[in-house]
Amino acid sequence: SHFDSTIWNDFQYRDDNIIIATYAKSGTTWLQQIISQLIFNGAEGLPVAEMSPWVDMLLPPKEVKLAEIEAQTHRRFLKTHLPLDALVYEPTAKYIYVARDGRDVLWSYYNHHSNQNQEIMDALNGMKKPEIEAFMPADLDIHNYYRRWVERDGYPIWSFWENIASWWAARDVPNLMLLHFSNLKEDLPGQIRKIAEFLDIEINEAKWQDILMHCSFDYMKENAVQTVPLGG
Repeated sequence: SHFDSTIWNDFQYRDDNIIIATYAKSGTTWLQQIISQLIFNGAEGLPVAEMSPWVDMLLPPKEVKLAEIEAQTHRRFLKTHLPLDALVYEPTAKYIYVARDGRDVLWSYYNHHSNQNQEIMDALNGMKKPEIEAFMPADLDIHNYYRRWVERDGYPIWSFWENIASWWAARDVPNLMLLHFSNLKEDLPGQIRKIAEFLDIEINEAKWQDILMHCSFDYMKENAVQTVPLGG
């Protein structure tokens, strides 16, 4: 109900593209912010949600989205929630996959879904294929929500285990980096430096403290409209 993998069939890669991949609620926005800070040298007030669109999401329509992405002149860093085998994989691009404990994913998604507005649900349901189950408001009973998510493997969105397994199976591919949410929390400076090395980005040490501050939860919450998808 949320995405169409065939959008990638028409996407034109560039040699330095960065693809951020996650299941959902696993640190996607956080990694987008980190990469924006590395590319733009600790700049203030970056419109990260606009700069790093979710390529496979049904909204906005493919023609609009791909034209906006093609017009970007900065080093592009794009978002996907697809399993690896649903992508058009490009050897010259850099891929970073972030995983998170499923229980934390579930709780975060429950909060996200509970606050989902009807306008977005109607828009998604209007774009999906007829055979796909409609995306409906959340069941606010957290116990029922948890059981369904586990028993139906990621319900009401998409498979949790298939997503992780597909990326884990490719863990030795040289242009893929695997990260874990808990490591980002425990050692953000160290993880940012590892990401920069993987992306061949030289950190300007004079801007290092700015980069760290702009990647903090406090800063991102204060500037949420610029970082969350569709401005929230």
